[in-house]
Amino acid sequence: MPSQSVSLANHLAAGCRHSVGLCSDGTVVASGGDSAGEGAVGGWSDIVAVAAGNVHAFTNTGKSHTVGLKSDGTVLAVGWNGNGQCDVSSWNSIRTVAAGWRFTLGVCQDGTVVATGRSTEGQAAVNEWCGVTAVTCGDWHSVGVTTAGTVLAAGNNRAGQLDVVGWRDVVGVSAGYLHTLACTVDGSSLAVGARNSGVDIVLTWRNVVQVSAGSHHSVGLTGSGRVLAAGSNSHGQCDVQDWRDVIAVAAGARHTLGLRADGVVLATGSDEHGQCNVGSWPHLL
Repeated sequence: MPSQSVSLANHLAAGCRHSVGLCSDGTVVASGGDSAGEGAVGGWSDIVAVAAGNVHAFTNTGKSHTVGLKSDGTVLAVGWNGNGQCDVSSWNSIRTVAAGWRFTLGVCQDGTVVATGRSTEGQAAVNEWCGVTAVTCGDWHSVGVTTAGTVLAAGNNRAGQLDVVGWRDVVGVSAGYLHTLACTVDGSSLAVGARNSGVDIVLTWRNVVQVSAGSHHSVGLTGSGRVLAAGSNSHGQCDVQDWRDVIAVAAGARHTLGLRADGVVLATGSDEHGQCNVGSWPHLL
């Protein structure tokens, strides 16, 4: 169950001010802010995973980028490219991607990791990582899961968001603004970093099959299709208690998305830029 949910998570992406969905036919839909062209995904096809940049909601993060992984292992990117975060045209043999604030990561078929974009805080120092199965990007940090279920981390550690050395049996990770979440084989949840993001509550969650970290909130998906949320609820981004039959979640800066088993996408939280305007999207499954 965890591996399936982590895979389905690639169908949804929530950025600072926009949302992205992967349709069953390999095309992509987007809603919300498009000031840098991050929503220009209408011509994409043959996509197997999507990612959205920008996690925190500060005034200097209005621009963002969107990344798509094609079935042939190449990668597409649109939107803000101020630090080269969209310079992925030379990538190949990629099996999964992640997008953060001004940077992008990709896991190669051989388990190594590539990075492009901002590296000032050390978030791009992943060239020595190996045996990696999945990665996630925060604002200023990068996290990876290995085939052994251990976790690697690089970048800024101002709130302890890199303190993952002792984590074991991990099957999924998610990096937020200043916190990091994980779920394990037995359904337990792990969390480190800024406490105002709900990390203490996340540690009590059980039967969790996927986690997603927003700017200041945390979201978890249970094996029964219920959704859990903790941390800031300033814009209603944690109002997920009534959601049912959910199979994937994505946390943006101040909004949350959920993919239901029938392919319908749910949204709650800030809709200031139309990022929750997903009602017109086709069913994603």
